[in-house]
Amino acid sequence: QVQLAESGGGLVQPGDSLRLACARSERTFGTVTMAWFRQAPGKEREFVAAIRWSGGGGGGNTFYGGAVKGRFTISRDNAKNTVYLQMNSLTPEDAAVYLCASRHTGVIAGRVGLTSEYDYWGRGTQVAVSS
Repeated sequence: QVQLAESGGGLVQPGDSLRLACARSERTFGTVTMAWFRQAPGKEREFVAAIRWSGGGGGGNTFYGGAVKGRFTISRDNAKNTVYLQMNSLTPEDAAVYLCASRHTGVIAGRVGLTSEYDYWGRGTQVAVSS
């Protein structure tokens, strides 16, 4: 059973940056898709970003939700089994619990934003943005 552990959340001011990390309990071979979603109180879970790659090399295809495109960057460190979410220019609308998700096959581009595509989920890390 793969386990995902998010970290890096906290309280920041508008305009600040924050980097989240999602550590995977075991290395996965083949094609992998990992994603970040977020959920604010009273709202549906929202797609933030995803990265899809094959093999043990670097790189991968990245995908972003419309609300964060241009401000957030998803990346990975294969040696550390970790995916990161760099969040810049944060606004109060970005405040939410951020959850990491994983699927150990490729997810087609048109479906990366669907929660039903992912097999494993972390418990989330809280991000608060307030002045």
